[in-house]
Order: sequence, then structure tokens, then C-alpha cells
Amino acid sequence: MNVYGLVGKSGTGKSYQAMNLCRAMNIESFIDDGLFICGNAILEGVSAKRQNTKIAAIKTALFTDEEHRKAVAQKLKETAPASLLILGTSEKMIYRIAERLELPVPEKIVRIEQITTDEERATARTQRQELGKHIIPVPTFQLKREFSGYFLDPLRIIRGWRGGKASISERTVVRPTYSYLGDYAISDKVIGDVVYYIGKKMAGVDSVTKVSIENNAEGLKITIYLICKFGVRIVDVAKELQRTVVKMVETMTAFHIRAVDIEIKGLR
Repeated sequence: MNVYGLVGKSGTGKSYQAMNLCRAMNIESFIDDGLFICGNAILEGVSAKRQNTKIAAIKTALFTDEEHRKAVAQKLKETAPASLLILGTSEKMIYRIAERLELPVPEKIVRIEQITTDEERATARTQRQELGKHIIPVPTFQLKREFSGYFLDPLRIIRGWRGGKASISERTVVRPTYSYLGDYAISDKVIGDVVYYIGKKMAGVDSVTKVSIENNAEGLKITIYLICKFGVRIVDVAKELQRTVVKMVETMTAFHIRAVDIEIKGLR
């Protein structure tokens, strides 16, 4: 395996530039903030951007948790990519990650200053420090479950046309918990109020009697107890309510919805 490194201070655009560098150097996989990414998919790991503090994020990026380290090291052995890029804030960090993951010593280190302009790095710092935005170089659908409750925005880059087709790569903008903008929290009551309002406006629903919410790291499970109007097709009403709740709650709160269960308690 040929191992390379990309070094740059935090907030200088390493994650944004990683895919460009991999394409230019024909590197097929990389390690970024605790994640092993190959192609457009996260194969293993835990993102440092999910941690509640900067210290915890640094520890995750360095694979200090033994279970995390073993899982990524094993997946690397199973996948056996021909080439790998390690992202880090210093050469020491890159060598340490390589050692922790039982990888060969990096044969070449590229500095972010070699592949970006002063203006590009200044823009990256503004996005990080003033807007609290971080880039994860995979499509948004890959992160929806892992980053339930985080604000995710797809970022598509369209490059030159070749043979009548455009080259498109996708990254995801994430605002983590330890963002410079501070913490935020959405209570279960807010989610319940949203569901009550949706049910009240839904044709065929007489009333929503109760909303139960289970919230974990993978997202929300919502159970809705309702009374339907007499004469309606109950299954159709339940399906439409499920679809509407998933769409509206995910849009308004950024939570991933694991399931929406409907219990019909009566007719009126």
C-alpha cells in the first residue's frame, strides 16, 4: 500500500481539497477525522465532527479509542486499497495515525499551501471560524443516519465537460456540535408539537391523542396515536400521515427519522 499525507492547519480546507488531490495523484482512499473513506463511501470509523468538544474530536481523529482503532485497522486490511491519503494538522499527527492503524510510513507529505492559494485558504478559514462549517468529502446521503440532528447541506462541484458529460463530485457541509456558533438543542416537545400540528391539518384525521418519541444516535422513532374520521380509508390516511411527518420533521429539525408508527385508537 502506498501511503501519503496531506498537512494543513485546522480550517484551511484539507477535507475540501482531499478529493481533488486523490484524483490528481490517483489515490483511491483516505483517512479524515476518524473516518476511512474509499471512493464516495464511508467504510468504517467514527467522525470527529460528531464529538461534543474539540478535545474529544482530536482524540477521535487520532484513533485513541482502542475499539475505534481496531475497527478501522481491520477494515483497512480487508479492503487493502492500493493507495491511501492521511489528512492531519501536522506531519507528526499523520505519522502517528499511520502507526496507530498499522500502516506503512507515508512516502510523501503534501502541504495544503502547495495545492491551494492564499485566497482559497482565507475563504476556508472564514467558513470555519465565522460560519462554523466543516466539510466531509462524501455525499450527503452517506451521512444522514450518522449525523442525525446535525445541519447537513450537499455541496456539488461541477467540473469541465468531457465527452458531453460533466464531472460531478459531492461533499457535505456539516455544522458540528462543537461549532463556533455554539450548541443547539431541540426538545422532544417541539417535535411532538410539529406532529400534532401536521395531524390536525391532515384530511381524514379527527384528532391526535398522543405522540411518543424515542431519540437515539441513529435518529428518531415517532409513534402517533390518533382517532380517524368515520368512513375514511384508514390505511391511506396512515400512510399519508407517515410520509408527511417524515418530510416535515426532517426538514424542520435535521433529525433522521428511523420510523413513524401509527396506532389507530378509534373512529369518530
